[in-house]
Amino acid sequence: MLQRLLFGLITVTSLTLVGCANSPQQLSPQPKVTAPLAAVGHGQPVSVRVVDGRASPTLGSRGGLYPETALISVTGQDVLPKLQAQAEAAVRLLGFTPTNSPGVPQLTVTLAELKYQSPKEGLYVTEASIGATFKSDVSAGTRRYSGRYAASLNQRFGMSPNQETNTKLVSDVLSDALTRLFKDPSIGQLLSAQ
Repeated sequence: MLQRLLFGLITVTSLTLVGCANSPQQLSPQPKVTAPLAAVGHGQPVSVRVVDGRASPTLGSRGGLYPETALISVTGQDVLPKLQAQAEAAVRLLGFTPTNSPGVPQLTVTLAELKYQSPKEGLYVTEASIGATFKSDVSAGTRRYSGRYAASLNQRFGMSPNQETNTKLVSDVLSDALTRLFKDPSIGQLLSAQ
């Protein structure tokens, strides 16, 4: 009985500490293009490149009593291959053939920003603002086109979000911004005009 009581006391104490100090989280989001795309191409080759334009892999802090230890990060090594796969899949849905060949129209997708903000005050994380911005650069012959596509989400929580919850939220925001990029009709028009 004493052992159970002691275990219960330790559990309650550790749960209380979790509310005050959050540990860092390294997320592995799964971005996806989530809307149907109109096929405007006819199999033309397009070079597709995804780059990380962020200054740092750190998105921000989860907040809490020690926000400097509660950082959230997404590494380029983790997210870029997934974004590259989604970009190539989206280009196929637009009716083009992704290739590495030089001299063909080129689409460069840059992850320009990925951020996570929690309120500065308070011991408990009760909400977070998550944002993602992509930049597109299309070059086809002498013509160029650039665009910026942002998505954001403001989420309230009953308790501090765990790694799984934050991974889903960041995945959703990345997916939304990436889908907006590929829904831009100017990209398909410029790529298909060759």
